[in-house]
Amino acid sequence: MADSFGPVHHPGGSGAPVGGAGFGSGAGSDTEGGASRKEPIRVLVVDDHALFRRGLEIVLAQEEDIQVVGEAGDGAEAVDKAADLLPDIVLMDVRMPKRGGIEACTSIKEVAPSAKIIMLTISDEEADLYDAIKAGATGYLLKEISTDEVATAIRAVADGQSQISPSMASKLLTEFKSMIQRTDERRLVPAPRLTDRELEVLKLVATGMNNRDIAKELFISENTVKNHVRNILEKLQLHSRMEAVVYAMREKILEIR
Repeated sequence: MADSFGPVHHPGGSGAPVGGAGFGSGAGSDTEGGASRKEPIRVLVVDDHALFRRGLEIVLAQEEDIQVVGEAGDGAEAVDKAADLLPDIVLMDVRMPKRGGIEACTSIKEVAPSAKIIMLTISDEEADLYDAIKAGATGYLLKEISTDEVATAIRAVADGQSQISPSMASKLLTEFKSMIQRTDERRLVPAPRLTDRELEVLKLVATGMNNRDIAKELFISENTVKNHVRNILEKLQLHSRMEAVVYAMREKILEIR
């Protein structure tokens, strides 16, 4: 099963303006809340193929800092399991019988607010990607990635990053541009006002820079960067750094070139 996901793609590589790169501090660093993680990352695996679920469990069992606490075969079962198990990460397919992964996202966030959702799917449709982000997913990875990269993505998302397969990043930007073109003639509700420093931080987040690199770029501490990111999310009433970038582009706070 070690190579069942295909070639390795490295989230966080340079050159991906909105995905591929993780929106957050590097793996192993403090989370947005501050303290380093000591307990294993609790993962719920959701996929309608039992063999695929089993393969993931075998691979992740080799990681000392990751613990698979349960599995589900569809979105409806995933919501029930999330409520009972309160996992840190839900690793979930998009298209499943009874209830799909995207539809289940909102319900999972309601019953397990602290859970972060990574979509792991074969679907490279822009609509699925965008709908997943709107529904609260923090990551969107294609099943072509390697098994090693799954563990890396779990750690990164648990550490406060948002992960997206590099091949989907350009599609996401294309969708953003189309959204802006469609709304050019509409009067938009004024966006909450961000300070000049918050705008600087948000623009650097949009390039895929992590907290440490942003701190170096702006000559401020990493904790100060975390505080700015927290303030940005609170002002925009959003839940993740990726959502902040999506919102900023849609409302023309940031310009897409």
